[in-house]
Parts: sequence; C-alpha cells; structure tokens
Amino acid sequence: MEQRKIRVLIADDNVDFCIMLRDYLAGHPRLAVVGIVHNGREVLQKLQTADIDVVLLDMIMPEFDGLAVLEEVRRSGNRKSTKFIVLSAFGQETMTQKAVQLGVDYFIVKPFNLNVLVRRIIEIVDHQSTQVVKNDPNVTEKEKQISRIFVELGIPVHFRGYLYLREAVMMAVENPEAVNGITKKMYPDIALRYNTTTHRVERSMRFAIEKAWSNGQLDALNKYFGFAVDERKGKPTNACFIAKIADQIRLGWEA
Repeated sequence: MEQRKIRVLIADDNVDFCIMLRDYLAGHPRLAVVGIVHNGREVLQKLQTADIDVVLLDMIMPEFDGLAVLEEVRRSGNRKSTKFIVLSAFGQETMTQKAVQLGVDYFIVKPFNLNVLVRRIIEIVDHQSTQVVKNDPNVTEKEKQISRIFVELGIPVHFRGYLYLREAVMMAVENPEAVNGITKKMYPDIALRYNTTTHRVERSMRFAIEKAWSNGQLDALNKYFGFAVDERKGKPTNACFIAKIADQIRLGWEA
C-alpha cells in the first residue's frame, strides 16, 4: 500500500532559500510542501488552518521568531502531532537548550546536507523519534571545510549554486579527473540529484561565482585563486573554480 505523503510547512524569511528548499523536497515521493511562510505569526495561522506533519522552522524571523512560535504552540496546547525541525544559522548552546525545553524534535545548523534533512523528516514522522543536534554528524569534515571556504569567498548559503558547487567540489576531491567531464558527467549527475536541469546547474554555479567576485573579498579570492582566472571575464570558469577549491581541500587533508 502506498504510504501517505508527509505534509511539510517551510517557515523562513529568506525567500530564495524557501524556493530552493521547496523545489528539492517536492522531488521526493514521500514529501509534500503544503505551504511557505515568512514570519512566526503566519506559522501559527497555518497550524490552525492546515494539517501539517512537520514544520521546518527558522529561528530568526520577523514579528515572531522561532522560539516565540514554539512558546505559543506550547502555551496553547494545540500542537497535536506536528513535529518541529529548527533550522538555524547559529548554534548557540542557550538557543539549543531553549528549543529542547520547548519540545523541538530536531535542531540542525545551516548550511546542512539536504539529503540528511529529508531522512530526518521521514524518521521523525515514521518512527516518532526525537533527536536534537547542533551539528549533524552525517555532514563530513570535508563538506564543512568547503562550506567555510564558500562563506569566506562571500557565496550566500541560500544560493542554489552554493549547493551545486559544493557537490561538484566533493566529486572533484574524490576524483580530480571528474572536472574534465564537467558538462557530460558532473552537471548531469548534480541535476539528477537535485531534480533540475544541467543548464540550471551550470547557470546557478556561474551566478554564485559571479556573486563571490562582486562581493569583492579580495584577500580570500587571492588566497584561493591568485591569477588563475579567465582574462576576458575576470573570474574563473566553473571548472577552474571547482578544481582550485578541490585542490585546496585535497592538499589540506594530505598535509
């Protein structure tokens, strides 16, 4: 018998991040995104009017923040069976402890692995398990290092290109020759994983790289790229960017 879809509400004030997350979750056969809201009051309204299995709740939102939402839900006693997964760019111990006290089911720090998030949603609903963490153990040290470099370069976490580039760098770290097949193998593999097209993968990567250059983090750019850039465009190609970051990661782990 086909399993019922898990109804997910996304609550985050970052519109681009919400769209990216919605598109990714929509590609999973067990999940259905039933709404996107951008402030805490809208979360409370949705909980009153819709059947929701899981709320993906950002901590920092206008009007009511994530903790205020959890406090109001607990006060009203109308939580029913809804599960709450807190998404936060901050991992302060006090915030984690407060969220635990208010009954949050899972706590994950941005940036996070989307595959891991999907697994946690399904586990929490199917097995009624409760697990609160500050840093997900399924995110490898290499992934964390790549994320730190991207932040240093000024690539916004919510950009789709951020995710696609991270996947590509991981591939290149494991297999340096992978960059040679960027159009025929790497782009299609990432597109399949994120339920999108190869053209969107390429363009999203390009946009993220251009954003890094426009942010003007010159020290970081010189640190990782020096003069290895396309003279006409003034910035590295997708393949060059991926290869240079992968080399930095690989050399760091071999040192």
